[in-house]
Amino acid sequence: MNYKVKLKGIKGFAFDVDGVFTTGSVMCMPDGDLIRTYNAKDGFGLRMAFMNNYKIAIISGGESESIKKRFMPTLANEVYMGSRNKVPTFLEFCKKYDLKPEEVAYVGDDLPDIPVLQICGLAVCPADAVEEVKAVCDYVSLYRGGKGCVRDLVEQVLKIQGKWAFNPNHYKDWREKRDEAFEAMYHKGKPAEE
Repeated sequence: MNYKVKLKGIKGFAFDVDGVFTTGSVMCMPDGDLIRTYNAKDGFGLRMAFMNNYKIAIISGGESESIKKRFMPTLANEVYMGSRNKVPTFLEFCKKYDLKPEEVAYVGDDLPDIPVLQICGLAVCPADAVEEVKAVCDYVSLYRGGKGCVRDLVEQVLKIQGKWAFNPNHYKDWREKRDEAFEAMYHKGKPAEE
């Protein structure tokens, strides 16, 4: 089946972090946190999906607090860190948001991602994923990890579903609410409100 047929049924997204949102390079800081760089176009693509009510999960083996701060609460509904077996985490996300696994696109780049790629609705990887991952994917992006592969997928899904439209006023209102949630979560010590 052509992967574009599957794009029409996607209601949620789940992503690995290192090698998907990033090039895979990390810098270790003196406090032990790992610093990553992210692609702004990937981030804006995720915002477009979030504004259109797609459910989004980050499922990472990494445990840096910076991962959570990058994605919550402005780019993802859930951030799961330290995930060594990603299938139970993926299924937990699906159950929490009343999604069938076949309604979720997953993007991964390395061996720990293969079990989820085999059960999700649309298996995707960046152009520089390992060969074993490419072999199980429905779609191999033309873009490398950290270089636009996330935006590539999200844009294709939203376009085929007729939801790729930017409204500056809607974006401004949505962003102000998410920024308030971010402030509450990280600067005031309060949990973000939905």
